[in-house]
Amino acid sequence: MSSNVQHSLKNIMEPKAIAVIGASTSPGKIGFEVLRNIVEGKFQGDIYPVNPKGGEVLGLKFYSSVLEVPSTPELAVIITPARVVPKIIEECGVRGVKGAVVISAGFSEVGNFKLEEELVRTARKYNVRIIGPNSAGVVNTECNLYACLEYRVNPGSISLISQSGAIGGVLFSYARASKVGFNKFISCGNSCDVDEVEALEYLASDEGTSVITLYLESLKRGRLFLKVAKRVSSVKPVLVLKGGLSSAGLRAVASHTGSIATSHDIYRGAFKQAKVLQVSSLEELFDAAKALALQPLLSNKRIAIITNSGGPGVLVTDACERNGLMVPEPSEDLKKRLSEILPPICSIKNPIDLTAAANYELYFKVLKVILFSGEFDGVIVIFVPPSFVDSLKIAKAVVDVKRLSNKIPIIACWLYGDMVESAVSFLESNGIPNISSPTRIARVMRLLLDYHVIMSGVRY
Repeated sequence: MSSNVQHSLKNIMEPKAIAVIGASTSPGKIGFEVLRNIVEGKFQGDIYPVNPKGGEVLGLKFYSSVLEVPSTPELAVIITPARVVPKIIEECGVRGVKGAVVISAGFSEVGNFKLEEELVRTARKYNVRIIGPNSAGVVNTECNLYACLEYRVNPGSISLISQSGAIGGVLFSYARASKVGFNKFISCGNSCDVDEVEALEYLASDEGTSVITLYLESLKRGRLFLKVAKRVSSVKPVLVLKGGLSSAGLRAVASHTGSIATSHDIYRGAFKQAKVLQVSSLEELFDAAKALALQPLLSNKRIAIITNSGGPGVLVTDACERNGLMVPEPSEDLKKRLSEILPPICSIKNPIDLTAAANYELYFKVLKVILFSGEFDGVIVIFVPPSFVDSLKIAKAVVDVKRLSNKIPIIACWLYGDMVESAVSFLESNGIPNISSPTRIARVMRLLLDYHVIMSGVRY
């Protein structure tokens, strides 16, 4: 990554002071809510609300312009009518501000290309780097920076680059319901200056980011993006969800970010060449990201399924085979060892069905034998809670076995929503991702194998 990219985005993503231009004293207005996010997120640097009307809110004094703030902020967050944004960028340049996140909309996404061109010309004149316009903002949980429209999210090692701010909000909601958080969020908006290529380069060398996720609708610098993505994917996983696959979707892209989208087949082939992992839904994007963040890779295709219910075990088996994975029977020696542990009513063929009466002891013993057998490359553990079995105790069995060895991936599938909340929380707090869908869990396992292929060059 070039030092210029790192320096430019460091001013935006790691500022010591922020000017919020267009801040408001009225709850419910974007200018107030962004300011409140920054303040309540406990940003440790100086915060300067800017509004010519003056006033005071959240314990902060308002300044009439960025030219009047006491010290030069590295970052300006702009939430004003679109027509005045170029003038504000000029004032930021005169003041010495190096980076701006333009949340204001009303530019190329609505056909106002001339105003966006003026914005870019002004920014380049003063060497001000811009994220946006039409951005939802940025997040860096490492320095408590929540300069965005979306709800705050817990810290983690997943980072997101998105051409839609709301996509970030949805993924953050998944993270809040989980124990897996985010590190950085960059909402590119119209990408008039800083785009997905620079954002990807920045995150590639970011120590706090272990997995990079992207939501893309179009690419202005497609060839360069793919070249950079191929380099980055050799360092850390890059997961992409591509929007705008249908003819109606392509039309929607143009009205969303003012960009021209290309057919899905072209992107699919390009992503494959760039060794980027493409996913098909928001749920799959988050599922795969947390599995890649928490678990070792899948080094081959052999999957063991341990369950206390036959139906979900069958669904997972089918899904594994659809995704090119294998669910082989254990060897005769391993069957014998399992039969010494399990009651006669249990199936030992794989899926290994422990039945509804399965307790901590059975899950622990069976999972330990499977884990150290050398016959499987990954394990899926399913639990459907009977009223008489504590789901948290079964979760503890999985975590206790994982502490003995972390050589192969273990992914949980605890079903029934609010009945297993505490168990899922315990699992994910201890590095075991829970995928609450028997079919999606197989796809996640496949992606762990696909990234192993990218890293090792060995194909299966």
